[in-house]
Amino acid sequence: MIEMTLQTAERVARAVQARAEALGIGITVSVVDESGRLVLTMKGDRTGFLTPETSRAKAVAAAAFRCATRDLVEARKTNGAFWESVPAVSAGAALPSSGAVPLLREGRVIGAVGCGGGTPDQDHDCAVAGAQAL
Repeated sequence: MIEMTLQTAERVARAVQARAEALGIGITVSVVDESGRLVLTMKGDRTGFLTPETSRAKAVAAAAFRCATRDLVEARKTNGAFWESVPAVSAGAALPSSGAVPLLREGRVIGAVGCGGGTPDQDHDCAVAGAQAL
């Protein structure tokens, strides 16, 4: 069985932080395992006070739905009522907002990375950089 480890989460988070630095932004990154349990949160300098919660909730959504949260934002356009209800029914644990992607190893989802602190496109870009670190 392939598991998310702290070492893997740290590698992902450091890649996210490096991408954020290249973009000139502060970012908070959260990494969760395949079940959405928190493995690591790294709050970047100059980030807002809610970014640890939103980055984690984005990561949980990416792990739960096994896709980039950017895709969930697109899905909202055709089924808005469902996607608008996700944060409420998950007690805020899942946020279908751009900035998170699943983490894959050998074709299997082992977790997800979520980012907060930039624009939706910057958050997504940083999350992708983290996933590519695997």
